[in-house]
Amino acid sequence: MNLALPRLLQLASPALPVGAYTYSQGLEWAVEAGLVHDQATGEQWIAGLLEHAVGRFEAPLAACLQRAWAAGQTAEVERLNADFLASRESSELRAETVQMGYSLRRLLHDLEDFPVPPTLDAMPEVAFPTAWALASAVWEIPTVDSLTAYLWSWCENQVMAALKSVPLGQAAGQRLLLALGGRIPVLAEQAIELPEAAWSNFAPGLALASSSHETQYSRLFRS
Repeated sequence: MNLALPRLLQLASPALPVGAYTYSQGLEWAVEAGLVHDQATGEQWIAGLLEHAVGRFEAPLAACLQRAWAAGQTAEVERLNADFLASRESSELRAETVQMGYSLRRLLHDLEDFPVPPTLDAMPEVAFPTAWALASAVWEIPTVDSLTAYLWSWCENQVMAALKSVPLGQAAGQRLLLALGGRIPVLAEQAIELPEAAWSNFAPGLALASSSHETQYSRLFRS
């Protein structure tokens, strides 16, 4: 019985209890500043981050993490986890990945028959991609499918944040997901092959938005 697809759908589900819905990753401030105010500007903001930051840093890093978990390369897992934590450019972004990583680690402990390796518990702080990659490796999900779902989940959360904060209608949200989803397969394939020297999370707009969100007066989201 091939359970890779059902397990992947479970991992990518909005029902996964990691608190992703509480974060906007600076999008809420972009709305407050007037940078995002409709479907077109929402797509521009989200697609820019997807292609130039998440797709070129988080996705290839998650691919390497999945391979390292599968091969039992403890030191490599710890190195990549530390690199991701160090890459978060604001206290909110760092707190987000640590909280989501902690929640996913706790969930994996609660699942029946999931073999949690000692390495996961030995790390004081677990980034979300690290825990996600472990689940993908244990459940033998093909890397390209894992990355596709990871990127989709990120896009879906961003669109949901836009629906609440712009606000946008449900039809606009589905048009956004249709447009963003069309970009994901190529990004997932590229991420698998992208050498580490070419990884980049250079997104000054995100850093500024996230930092500004920390002192934003009225907020719906935690980042």
